[in-house]
Amino acid sequence: MRNRNFWILLLLLLSGIVLGGFLGSLAEGISWLRWLNFGQSFGLDSPLILNFGVLVITFGLSIKITMASIIGVAIALIIYRFI
Repeated sequence: MRNRNFWILLLLLLSGIVLGGFLGSLAEGISWLRWLNFGQSFGLDSPLILNFGVLVITFGLSIKITMASIIGVAIALIIYRFI
């Protein structure tokens, strides 16, 4: 039962981040909701490429945390608490 709760929590957190980021990008065009898209990006600016001759592997990670995604995570935690 404990593993199932972890997966539900992880799914809710990921959906909160994605939906919050999506709503933040939609609110970017509305002047009084522009603050929802305010945030910070961090990660690799350019991808790391490993060339082995036969095999080329490219690594890249960039994360943008916005106010809307933080609100989405908070709502996901509240929903998880009531499940």
